[in-house]
Amino acid sequence: METRVAVLTIIVREGSSVAVLNELLHQYGNYIISRMGVPYRQKNVNIICVALDAPGDVISALSGKIGRLEGITTKTVYAPEGAI
Repeated sequence: METRVAVLTIIVREGSSVAVLNELLHQYGNYIISRMGVPYRQKNVNIICVALDAPGDVISALSGKIGRLEGITTKTVYAPEGAI
């Protein structure tokens, strides 16, 4: 199956969904290239960037599941097809 490279950016505004978020990332761990988390205490948010190499439907499924969590916002950026 063909895969895509993407970066999933996650903004966590509320701690109540963090356990579920971490469980989702663990479930999709085989597709994760890298993960970086940055706490931004002045604004009371946490920023997480997850680099993925996965089929497009897997990336969309993960992004959708995370986006439905309370207090969490996510956006996905895909590398252009054929660029990698």
